[in-house]
Amino acid sequence: MTPVKGGGLARLSLNQETIRQWSLPELVEGCAHAGVPGVGLWRAPVQQYGPGRAARLVRDAGLAVTSLCRGGFFTAADPAGRAAALDDNRAAVDEAAVLGTETLVLVSGGLPEGSRDLAGARERIADALVELAPYAAERGVRLAIEPLHPMYAADRCVVSTLAQALDLAERFPAGQVGVVVDTYHLWWDDTVAAQIERAGRGGRIAAFQLADWVTPLPEGVLLGRGQLGDGCVDLRWFRERVDAAGYGGPVEVEIFSPGLWARDGAELLAEIAERYVTHVL
Repeated sequence: MTPVKGGGLARLSLNQETIRQWSLPELVEGCAHAGVPGVGLWRAPVQQYGPGRAARLVRDAGLAVTSLCRGGFFTAADPAGRAAALDDNRAAVDEAAVLGTETLVLVSGGLPEGSRDLAGARERIADALVELAPYAAERGVRLAIEPLHPMYAADRCVVSTLAQALDLAERFPAGQVGVVVDTYHLWWDDTVAAQIERAGRGGRIAAFQLADWVTPLPEGVLLGRGQLGDGCVDLRWFRERVDAAGYGGPVEVEIFSPGLWARDGAELLAEIAERYVTHVL
């Protein structure tokens, strides 16, 4: 693959799940060759490879780990479930610290089975953050609440808007808890510009992620993210808004798509880089 020339990729990061057909060494080698300076990693492959070993692999290639995904799932109603979630999230914080990333992405969790209590579920997220935020801060890791599209509220994430994420994050110091701005989840919200500005004023933008929204949605929805430029999201508009809000960090491409996973990884990364320059910068 021929690297894209110039400094246009200086902030680009490739989330591991975007080219999940690559092993971790292949991901690191491919990004280094393409001039993509950052990678967002996922816990399962990192655990399989070994966090310390993964950290050395990325570091020796001259790359940075821009985020670790994911912690969260705090909404269990029973004490045993809540305790297990806290234990798992402490482990996630420790892994992030070993990898050298400041950002642990949180997918907060959906409604417990049989529950209709959204407010109660959201409050249990806050209760968990009371326990975890100081623990993470001591290890140089910031917790990043990611709001997910409302279609995920029942089973995956009761935090559906950037405003809801900020309402939770702002109970804690900005250095401990921030938010994720993800175009796939937030493009539809007519208040998102004001909420990005709010997040910027408070120094709360911990991560910025890109994927497009394409229709018709595939069965299952979770794996329906689109390649940059293939859908209806104004990706450049989002980048301009987060930049204006004071965010100067990595811009991470995170696309879950079986169609992309079936392709040659090097060709796909070259296309992502080209689409990033065309549709985001």
